[in-house]
Amino acid sequence: MTIRVLLADDQALLRSAFKVLVDSEPDMEVVGEAADGAQAVTLARSERPDVVLMDIRMPGTDGLAATRLITADPELSDVRIVMLTTFEVDEYVVQSLRAGASGFLGKGAEPEELLGAIRIAHAGEALLSPAATKGLIASFLAQGAGAAVDGGGRARTERLAALTAREREVLVLVAGGLSNDEIAERLDVSPLTVKTHVNRAMAKLGARDRAQLVVTAYESGLVRPRVE
Repeated sequence: MTIRVLLADDQALLRSAFKVLVDSEPDMEVVGEAADGAQAVTLARSERPDVVLMDIRMPGTDGLAATRLITADPELSDVRIVMLTTFEVDEYVVQSLRAGASGFLGKGAEPEELLGAIRIAHAGEALLSPAATKGLIASFLAQGAGAAVDGGGRARTERLAALTAREREVLVLVAGGLSNDEIAERLDVSPLTVKTHVNRAMAKLGARDRAQLVVTAYESGLVRPRVE
């Protein structure tokens, strides 16, 4: 199956480079290019891409606002968004994850990393670029933890009550950055069993993908960030 990709970046030269790279892959194709967030939303609705490579900083409607609009549209529930940023340590990165993005990648990433990011997002996995530390998301989430618990975080905490003990245990390990295979080994169960628990947790928590499970785990207080 061909992965349909939408490129959203205000730099035409960068979009052209990404297009050449993506179109060179037999399992991918670029279905649209947007110079700002508003165009990205319009093209997402008309082209129904599988994955959007979204620059965070763009004139007019930026990538963060565009991400919120796309993830809030029920008809675009299958669209995955990978945020592109010049600076990986950026408060907007976590705002994007909260808005529904599947992850982020630095613009300086190697071509294979970018292609891998598209495939990972398309598969519904949480994406952190290799240069990002596992504690990055937790650190930024901790900055707004108090406000989150008073608002949306409280609703997330209440939804945690619907999870079984095993599903909560799996959620903690997902938030720790472990893959299904690693979780299966840790819990001495099959990867398929882990996948079932992850899917059930996503359904109960209203999460689009694993990235949203990570956000929920931290914002609800189920997992606390470790200070190194």
